[in-house]
Amino acid sequence: MVVQSQPITRPSPASLDESPDATRPPDEKSRWASRLRTVLGWLLVIGLWELVGRTLLAGKHLIGVPSGMVAKLVENAEVYARGLWFTTREALLGYLIGNLAAVVLVLLVVLLPSLERLVLRMALVVYCLPLVALGPLLRLVYGFGDAPQITLAAVAVYYLTLVPLLVGMRAVPQSWLDLIASYGRGRWTALVTVRLRAALPYLMAGLQASVPAAFLGALVGEFTGAERGLGVLSILALRSLDTDGLWALMLLSTVVSLIGYVGVSALARRLTPEQPAVLLTPPRSAPRRPAWQRGLVNFAGVLLTAALLVGGWIGLFALLGMNPYFAKRPWDVWEWLVSSPAAPEHRAELWAAVGETAAVAVPGYFAGLAMGVGLAIVFSLSAPVRRALTPVAVALRCVPIIAIAPLLVAALGRGPVGTAAVVAIMTFFPTLVSCLYGLAQLPGQVADVFSTYATPPRRVLMLGRVPAMAPAFFASARIAAPTALLGATVAEWLATGTGLGNMMAVDAATSRYTSLWSTVVVVTLIALAAYTLVEVVERRVLAVVAPEQTRW
Repeated sequence: MVVQSQPITRPSPASLDESPDATRPPDEKSRWASRLRTVLGWLLVIGLWELVGRTLLAGKHLIGVPSGMVAKLVENAEVYARGLWFTTREALLGYLIGNLAAVVLVLLVVLLPSLERLVLRMALVVYCLPLVALGPLLRLVYGFGDAPQITLAAVAVYYLTLVPLLVGMRAVPQSWLDLIASYGRGRWTALVTVRLRAALPYLMAGLQASVPAAFLGALVGEFTGAERGLGVLSILALRSLDTDGLWALMLLSTVVSLIGYVGVSALARRLTPEQPAVLLTPPRSAPRRPAWQRGLVNFAGVLLTAALLVGGWIGLFALLGMNPYFAKRPWDVWEWLVSSPAAPEHRAELWAAVGETAAVAVPGYFAGLAMGVGLAIVFSLSAPVRRALTPVAVALRCVPIIAIAPLLVAALGRGPVGTAAVVAIMTFFPTLVSCLYGLAQLPGQVADVFSTYATPPRRVLMLGRVPAMAPAFFASARIAAPTALLGATVAEWLATGTGLGNMMAVDAATSRYTSLWSTVVVVTLIALAAYTLVEVVERRVLAVVAPEQTRW
């Protein structure tokens, strides 16, 4: 049975200013004092930054100093503005296309649930394709225009929205769906009247997390042979050891990403409620298939997905007339990995690279998840801490990882620590955003009960908000699995010269296209396996704490 609480009322602006003469002066004073403290704090940070850059780190090409960055921005204003315009346009188009694709796929799954696993598998395979290798391949297909950058931005974005949106579509009481069905209405009515409203907070989380991802995809595309954009300017700055110029470009990218993030956040605050008014109830129990039947269905689904992917691979290349020298077919990969006389040597080389990448991707993955969950919990318990650290967290993720990866590796060393730090930075931000929205999904009735008994905030967190956060956390954990591989391969490609990222970069540079395609296939399979492992754990946990997530 669903018990609906009273609507949550918010104070209107008029009610907050009922006594302007009595309340406005102290409010104005406190606001101005807060602004002054903020300005002084930033001035102190900038001063320390300048001092450290010109003393302890002088000549090491690790960080640019604020005065040097300002000089570069003024000196190259026209060039930087033109590059920023091109990259921003590519990222924005990719952002719109990727998120639109995510919404379309989710609508397809909601209206035709039987296609869910097939659609998700196909979408996951595309997302798991390493950007490091996909960029040069797209360059062969599209040429030297903007299409590769836009495509990579869309690929980097769409899965970050698709997974949370699916979670939100399921976050509805079964009794509401039964009520709609009792009136003879179908899935479309349920989608419009119930599911879309429930999914709105999760959609906003995906849209926020995908803002910096779009910029990353566009920059990767520019790194793989573009003629213009911030990525091209960053390459020139890296090659000439122009640290101030590189940090100026990073600052521009960060500011644009921050503007996009703040814009989506403002939209989210207007559209999403602060507290759900619905208490989710377990769906009706249905007879469970025997284990052998479930295994057979899953195996058949995997075979169907593999057949469609291989058929699409062959058919697409034939349709586009791709040169077999560049665009290898499945049998070329099979020969390189399995049937050729040199296949054992190839596999040994590949598995050695897999071990190097796993040694940084796995610790970085768990560190990023822990950082995201930890910050989300701290933010939920302390509003001052949240206000102080949120800009830092957003800025850290909005800094293009392509630019900061070499600097992190140089500062922390070329061993596992530096690359794992890059992976953690890439995975923690989507986790933070999703978990913050998840913690806010404590149903209104539960919050009322806790309030009635004057329950301490920490106890409310452990007994109410953390269980409510579980669907959002596991959605971000699934997304983080392939994202960790992406972060590791990007860092290896740019900075460390080890692992799968370096192997793909060398293969692309030396025209070892069979090795490149084989590595792409292996990386994709590893990402799929990691995603599936997280999904198995998720199903077991959500069957207890959020059973509505286990079925439509």
